[in-house]
Amino acid sequence: MDRFYCMKVFVAVASEGSFSDAARKLKLSKASASKYISALEESLKVQLLHRTTRRVSLTEEGKIFFEHSQRILEDVEEAEESLS
Repeated sequence: MDRFYCMKVFVAVASEGSFSDAARKLKLSKASASKYISALEESLKVQLLHRTTRRVSLTEEGKIFFEHSQRILEDVEEAEESLS
C-alpha cells in the first residue's frame, strides 16, 4: 500500500477520533480506512491506535508518529501550493 496515503488516512482518523468520520471526510468506506491503518501498523510493526466501539485514541507510539505525519503532510501541501 502507498505509505503516504496510509499516513493521510492515519492523520484523518487520529484527528477525527473516529474511523467513520475520517472515512467520510476522505470519501472512503470505513473498512477501507481500517485496512489502510492496519497495513500501516503492520509495516511499522507497532500499534498506533487504541480502538474501542465508540472511539479511537492514540498510543504513545501513535502520538509520536502523528506529529511527524502531520508535519510531513503539511510540508507536502505547502510545497504543492508554492508551485501555483
